[in-house]
Amino acid sequence: MTEKKTTDAQSRATKKWGDKNKDKQRIYRYRSYARKYVRDIAAAEDLHELATMIQTRLDEMEK
Repeated sequence: MTEKKTTDAQSRATKKWGDKNKDKQRIYRYRSYARKYVRDIAAAEDLHELATMIQTRLDEMEK
């Protein structure tokens, strides 16, 4: 049987943080997905489309 490497206190602390920080968790997860997509999955055409979308978004934020 495998042993737990995380203490009960650490598990409780992690759950407590996760319950308090749902938005941060979502941002971290989406950022991770986006990086994985760009690094490992996207084709050249996809990357060009993303670059255009990113530039448009940056332009909107600067207004």
